[in-house]
Amino acid sequence: MKMPFRARRLAAMLIPFSALAIANVCSAQIWPTKTITVVVPFPAGGTTDVLARAIAQKLSPVLNQPVIVDNRPGAGATLGATLVAKSAPDGHTLLMGAVHHTIATSVYKKLPYSFEKDFAPITTVAMVPNVLVVSASKPYKSVKDLIADAKASPGKLAYGSNGSGTAQHVIGTQFQMATGTSLLHVPYKGSAPLTTDMLGGQVDMSFDTITPVISFIKKGMLRPLAVTTAKRSSALPDVPTMQEAGVPGIDIGTWFGLLVPAATPKEITERLNKEIVNIINTPEFKKQMADIGAEPVGNTQAEMARQIKEETEKFAGVVKTGKINVE
Repeated sequence: MKMPFRARRLAAMLIPFSALAIANVCSAQIWPTKTITVVVPFPAGGTTDVLARAIAQKLSPVLNQPVIVDNRPGAGATLGATLVAKSAPDGHTLLMGAVHHTIATSVYKKLPYSFEKDFAPITTVAMVPNVLVVSASKPYKSVKDLIADAKASPGKLAYGSNGSGTAQHVIGTQFQMATGTSLLHVPYKGSAPLTTDMLGGQVDMSFDTITPVISFIKKGMLRPLAVTTAKRSSALPDVPTMQEAGVPGIDIGTWFGLLVPAATPKEITERLNKEIVNIINTPEFKKQMADIGAEPVGNTQAEMARQIKEETEKFAGVVKTGKINVE
């Protein structure tokens, strides 16, 4: 029996979609077929890099494929994000994203991607408190001492960040607004060069995450003055919060999590979530995180998506109030 014209036309229209659906299912079933790359939008040595390598090392034997880390620093973590957003949505390219990306949405006037629309969240790996640190050679023993010197010499003291529009930049801006001080902002491409310059005296302080500075704190080379979260860090229990140090209104920590291009098949994103959350929940990984001052998370895809949405909205207000912008 001959198919009616309208039915034949509808069938012809559906064929490409059916073929695409079948291709996606097949690719998901045989995934992964090659090396998996985790793009880190900062140089080696920082918290983003450390967490990415910790996950990659344990994910490789689970998936029976090499998992490598590719450092792509620059533009406040947006260069690496752009690379992943434009990569093939086949589950072989991941982004180790962070709170910086929810800030960049408001800070940068033009971005070649939408962090909420062009990425599919996998899971938040960990949250790491930020800490105000100075070189041990500096005279400051408390936040109060630092504020007094900053007020006496406006614009003289410099703080480094991991780049314009990153969490450290935002915290530095909030700190100045809360204390009535004027500090010089010096953006870097990541924690490693920033910490090197701080130890060498090129910058006076930083509001970096605990991970890249904790070893120098333990060696007595850096002095922690306050953490920027609402509660103290278990890694630095004797260090007060900003609130306790007399600076109200600052409650920012830095989260780090994995994402893939938005069109990645659901079967792949669900498998990635399952395997990575299993890794995060192992005693070995939890101890590894405790040693570097990180708090493991391992949430669902929906929970991470909600986190991104809420923080994007929150930082839009912070960026507007602080008049933070990057061309």
